[in-house]
Amino acid sequence: MTTTSSSAIVKRSVIDRFFQLRENNTTIRNEFLGGLTTFLTMAYIIAVNPKMLSETGMAVEGVLFATCIASAVATLVMGLYANYPIALAPGMSLNAYFTYVVCLGMHVPWRSALGVIFFSGCLFLLLTVTGIREQIVNGIPDCLKHSTAGGIGMFIAFIGLRNAKIVVANPATFVGLGTFANHETQLACIGLAIMLVLMARKITGAILIGIVATTLLGIFRGMAAWPSGIFSLPHPSATFLQLDLRGALHLGLLEIIFIFLFVDLFDNIGTLVGVCEQGGFVENGKIPRVGRALVSDAIGSIFGALTGTSTVTSYIESAAGVAAGAKTGLSNLFVAVLFLLAAFCAPLASAIPGYATAPALVLVGALMTESMGRVRWPDFTEAIPAFVTLLATPLTFSIATGLSLGVISYTLVKIAAGKFRDVSLVIWILTALFILRYIYLAAG
Repeated sequence: MTTTSSSAIVKRSVIDRFFQLRENNTTIRNEFLGGLTTFLTMAYIIAVNPKMLSETGMAVEGVLFATCIASAVATLVMGLYANYPIALAPGMSLNAYFTYVVCLGMHVPWRSALGVIFFSGCLFLLLTVTGIREQIVNGIPDCLKHSTAGGIGMFIAFIGLRNAKIVVANPATFVGLGTFANHETQLACIGLAIMLVLMARKITGAILIGIVATTLLGIFRGMAAWPSGIFSLPHPSATFLQLDLRGALHLGLLEIIFIFLFVDLFDNIGTLVGVCEQGGFVENGKIPRVGRALVSDAIGSIFGALTGTSTVTSYIESAAGVAAGAKTGLSNLFVAVLFLLAAFCAPLASAIPGYATAPALVLVGALMTESMGRVRWPDFTEAIPAFVTLLATPLTFSIATGLSLGVISYTLVKIAAGKFRDVSLVIWILTALFILRYIYLAAG
């Protein structure tokens, strides 16, 4: 009895020392509750990501396995290496870009697109360990950072509205309002209403509950089928190690690699800053161990490409876990375990129809536009580039186009206003590259 008790004390002390629980004034129980809260608020990605990527021809079972495994690995790296309670998973903006722009819009095979993800992840890791990544962040003006996030949010929301058939094609006005006589549109609207009410009431897991409720309504109305089971052994072979590295290189997709790199760069930085500020982790205006934290999404993206999913990034939903008591990387261990267990639930994810996940896209997109409020709109030289980026991203259905036009307009208005010092070396280089890009496209 004494031996067992002593062993338990030793195990606790090891956990305590490694994660510095005492120094952070937390307990294993608090970390568990925080980790559980984080997982529930971001668990919708387990259903949404496979459904979205399956439109490229990828198998739902394979993507679900990749989503869970890549999320678990990246979350573990963040918890064990950086000791932060910030979970990671495939980014909602980046999976939309992967699916609708790269694969469906540019007709790039999904295997080659995974190769691009792999190369961008490797480049990300290189930029992180050399410290260049932080220099790039410092070189990009805030108005473009905030407007890029807002533009991506509108882009994702537009996709959600389209998938719900609330917005449809119209030959006279390009787009128009769909008909509410459509049963899928009706259920999507009900699902959106459920999520809105739950989020307004601050119910944990509101988006996930809304997806499940909408799916059940669809089943009862005969518009969807009951899942063939609850648990099943993972089937990773359809996407595992299916990336085409040679195809990615031969396609000359350097621009796509850059876009994945750029979007993940600021998405991850923004999330880290937001969660760390809420958790009180920021010291003297800086995030301790930020280099270690940035390594996690690079490794997650590389692992995700190998297993079969789009770029992995930090999730702002981690803030819910921090609010519930998570203060160290121990909570990430619990999140990772839950993701691993979810890898055995492929039948449930496969049974979720598109109209059930569409409202989630709309809400996630809406939440991403929060950053637009931080743009200095009274300043003309800041407002115009932000507006161009914000407008061009959803209307051209391209994050790359929105970003490039925003960078070019930023340089133009700053020069016109005589504010040459506001244009960093990074922006000068990007402006030149983007102008050459449009000259090349025009010549072609």
